[in-house]
Amino acid sequence: MTARATYDFSGATALVTGGTSGIGHAIVTKLRDAGAAVTTTGRKPQATDYGIDLDGITYHQLELTDRTGIQGLAAEFSTLDILVNNAGAIFAGGMDESTPDGFRATVDLNLFGPFELTTALHGALAGSTSPGGASVVGLSSLSTVRAVPMVPAYGAAKSGVLATTRNFAMKWGPDKIRVNAVTAGFIDTPMTSPELVPDYIAEQVARTPLGRLGNPEDVADAVIFLCTDNSSFITGSVVTVDGGYCVS
Repeated sequence: MTARATYDFSGATALVTGGTSGIGHAIVTKLRDAGAAVTTTGRKPQATDYGIDLDGITYHQLELTDRTGIQGLAAEFSTLDILVNNAGAIFAGGMDESTPDGFRATVDLNLFGPFELTTALHGALAGSTSPGGASVVGLSSLSTVRAVPMVPAYGAAKSGVLATTRNFAMKWGPDKIRVNAVTAGFIDTPMTSPELVPDYIAEQVARTPLGRLGNPEDVADAVIFLCTDNSSFITGSVVTVDGGYCVS
């Protein structure tokens, strides 16, 4: 039995930040393979520096703490149908998030950067001719609903992503721009792999009703749905992809 949805994004333009690994890479490849014209960002100078499949995807080097770079990228789009704010990291600049400087750096990267990029792209998103309107999707984290003392700034930033999602959704609804978020649970990605030691994995899987860690495609599938016209009456919502972790 096969019960998977397929989508046609022919003619759609999409910008996905941080599409060079993990969840972001799963998102950009799914959009590309469905026919969208996709641009993604990364920190390295060229796409070939990553050694992964980015064929057919436009690459743009960007640091989300670079305000000039953000404005320059936004200026490249006269219209935009899909924006996925995926890029982010813990311990920005290698700093301890429990210090003022480390906290500030991590919030700047994970909250202010996506906020500024989204705001800069308002005109392009409002110019979308997609029947369901333009779609903005932000990536959040379980650190918004449970304490993770090692990364307090990351949790604060991702909580801010949810707050800005709701406010953008209300403010931009009249412009036919939908704004939603996806909260990812314990997903096996390059960013989380250092903390996924066997005992920790076993502990988290034991608490997860579906009995496994998530993979990038699990999250990407939810993001892709929110970018389709099938979700044209969904805005200001948060989809949690965690295998039931939050209800256990």
